[in-house]
Amino acid sequence: MKTLLIVYHTHTGGTLQMARAAADAAGAEAGIAVRLSKAVETTADDVLAADGFIFATPENLAGMAGMLKDFFDRTYYAALDRVNGRPYATLICAGSDGAGAARQIERIATGWRLKPVAPPLVVCTHAQTPQAILAPKHIAADELARCAELGCTIAAGLALGIF
Repeated sequence: MKTLLIVYHTHTGGTLQMARAAADAAGAEAGIAVRLSKAVETTADDVLAADGFIFATPENLAGMAGMLKDFFDRTYYAALDRVNGRPYATLICAGSDGAGAARQIERIATGWRLKPVAPPLVVCTHAQTPQAILAPKHIAADELARCAELGCTIAAGLALGIF
């Protein structure tokens, strides 16, 4: 049994919807155990026990959420040189373009020597006012389908041993 760890942070619910869509699709793959874990609760042991990863974050101030950064801060050195070559993908719930968050996660994943299996999947909510940014998010079905496809893809690759 291979394990896919999906580490997420959410404040307004959009990122959680995306992560759940990926988790549900990945969980349908035979031979794959999916662990959907809040960033604040995820430990280095969780990272070391996983065969692949999806990192899911909102875009906050043109970067990844601070709680996802905290997760990386707490687990980075314990996992360094111990997760080399494992596959990963990224989900970003963005108000604008998500590029800053994607770059930050890519740099950390490069340091861990993880293997990207897809470009970052960015869902843009276009939330630009304080009210829209803080409002609960509702991710459209077509965007959730894209997240599910990414979850299914990484799970299938893990199950087949191609990553």
